[in-house]
Amino acid sequence: MLDHYIWGSVRRISPEAPVPVVNVQSESVLLGGAGNVLSNILSLGGGGMICSVVGSDDAGKWIINEISSNGVQMDGLAVENDRPTTKKTRIIAHQQQVVRYDHEERRKIELKTQRKIIAFISDNLMEINGIVVSDYAKGVVTEGLMKKVIPWAKKRGIPIVVDPKMDRLSYYKNVTIITPNHFEASQGSGIEIEDEKSLCKAGKILLKKLNCEAVLITRGEHGMSLFEKNGKITHIPTEAKEVYDVTGAGDTVVGTLSLALAADAPFATAARMANHAAGIVVGEVGTATVHKDKLEQVLS
Repeated sequence: MLDHYIWGSVRRISPEAPVPVVNVQSESVLLGGAGNVLSNILSLGGGGMICSVVGSDDAGKWIINEISSNGVQMDGLAVENDRPTTKKTRIIAHQQQVVRYDHEERRKIELKTQRKIIAFISDNLMEINGIVVSDYAKGVVTEGLMKKVIPWAKKRGIPIVVDPKMDRLSYYKNVTIITPNHFEASQGSGIEIEDEKSLCKAGKILLKKLNCEAVLITRGEHGMSLFEKNGKITHIPTEAKEVYDVTGAGDTVVGTLSLALAADAPFATAARMANHAAGIVVGEVGTATVHKDKLEQVLS
């Protein structure tokens, strides 16, 4: 995805409708979605490959150029000519998001595109230490794709980390760990999370439903809660000092978590690192990444 930001200020309300008039001062573009997960992994000192889909439009061309400029292998990035690149435009005034509008197509990717992605993963499976599935429900993550990828990862003994969408929970059965937020965990478990008791119940239900090794529920200002298959539960308080913008925080969590697990960190250690990383990015406005030096400084 392309994250497009329009920065400005507001001095008056429109006479045409009760909406603010934003005086535009600058614009910026950044990698979003799986691209932001990759950016976080690279800025933390890891390496990565990407499997995704863009259109043949200007946004898609910008994404291809940006990712390739980081020395990332591009064979897993497919172009569909009749599909627009997902582009999220956010208008920011005085450090506050005024409105967001999206250009996107959410239908499933073409079968030939799915085959290309599957072939790329198969060809590179021996070169990787982990797989991240960043599911934004835009049509790239399909049941057929997951049915191929999960057994391959299990056979290789490498972690498969999923940032999920709960209306496709069945896709993620047997993955290593999923990272739903509070609302998604409630939706996926069928439990209204109101307190620690209901939270723990929801975490255990998700573990059982998916037969995964762990569930990490992100809880905003309440931090995170880690549920492991061995019965261990770890509540991790938030590390955010000030919260300006939660945009991309989930990408930072899943990127940091997956890199730590790929380096053989225990679940609790990986989760705490991800929590610290998220605490850094929410203190910045707009899509942000965490550099390894900053994370090391915070951890020390």
